[in-house]
Amino acid sequence: MTMARFIRWYGANPLHLLALICAFAVAGYAAVRLFAVQPIGVAVWLVGAAIAHDLILFPLYAVADRSARSVLHRRAADLRTVASINYLRVPTVLSGLLLLVWFPLIFRMVPGFETTTALSQDVYLGRWLAITAVLYGGAALAFALSIRRTRPAGGG
Repeated sequence: MTMARFIRWYGANPLHLLALICAFAVAGYAAVRLFAVQPIGVAVWLVGAAIAHDLILFPLYAVADRSARSVLHRRAADLRTVASINYLRVPTVLSGLLLLVWFPLIFRMVPGFETTTALSQDVYLGRWLAITAVLYGGAALAFALSIRRTRPAGGG
């Protein structure tokens, strides 16, 4: 099979297929190792994560996204050429991911953290808020630059 025929058949570069095979191999290895140690715990975690995402998180962020899109659509009819919603989605997802990973420290829920590490939990909330502000500020700057690029040079 020639390379062009393979790409037409598969739809992507062969390196993409190789990367997918490697990723699935690593994920499969990790799953086998985890299930060997704690099969019940892993199964409960997977079911709990699926339920939490599908029944709680997905409806929340779908409503938030639809609300933001409707507000942006009404307010900025002349900005339809710019995918303006993505300038809200990206910092929101990154900030939410940081919150998801670090929430025990952000909300000071780790008992004995300060005695074990000699570090304070007091700084995590401020740092998360600062990172969130920088993310939204960067998105606002990128949005302003994209608007400036899409407007005609002589228009106002």
